[in-house]
Amino acid sequence: MKTKLCGPALRQIRENFSYTENDIGDDRHLSHFGLNFAVHSYELENVGHLCAMTLKAFGGLMTMETIVISPMKKDVPLFNMDRVTAFGKDTLLIEIYDTQLEPLGDEVQMEFKELLDRDSALSNIESEPHWYDSIRYPFSYAKAGKGLEEPFKRAQKDYLATYLKLLAEAPDCDEEAKLAKNREYAEKLVSNKGPAVDTMRNHFGDETMRRVVLQHMYGVAGGQEEQEE
Repeated sequence: MKTKLCGPALRQIRENFSYTENDIGDDRHLSHFGLNFAVHSYELENVGHLCAMTLKAFGGLMTMETIVISPMKKDVPLFNMDRVTAFGKDTLLIEIYDTQLEPLGDEVQMEFKELLDRDSALSNIESEPHWYDSIRYPFSYAKAGKGLEEPFKRAQKDYLATYLKLLAEAPDCDEEAKLAKNREYAEKLVSNKGPAVDTMRNHFGDETMRRVVLQHMYGVAGGQEEQEE
């Protein structure tokens, strides 16, 4: 499918960091009753894990693209970016999660806040409370509407550029401690109800959902879910 997010984001990342794709076998393409996922898992050199995933449903009337950067070697927040187009409505979510070992600096927080404030005229997404609200930074982006191609294109590019600059400047950190923080987030994601996780679980089963989320999306396989098997 033609991408609005994954293609441009991967090219932007490649300009700053090298990455290599993992062989994930049959998980690369998952299809069930008109729901088609394409999953790409990468190792981001000197950073951690990278995932690009697309979903097409209802004959293309609904598409979703996802980029996840899960740093393991740098003490930088977890980065999730989603672009959803459904029946003419466009949604952009740029969610940045506090998986920090040390507090994130005020200066970089202000840089992200300025990007969010730039689009203050666009409609925010109203949603119910979620378990992750306490660790999602307030400068995360959640907008939706029609005719927003240009502001969304600019927002996703500039948020990612700011994040990649943060990655490039961050010193190395304790990899085991950082992995544990990212794993804690990912395991809570699969254990709590949510539209994306529930959709994958309902169509492909709990085992496949856990493998895709924990191993391919966040690169944290080897946690509690494996100890219980």
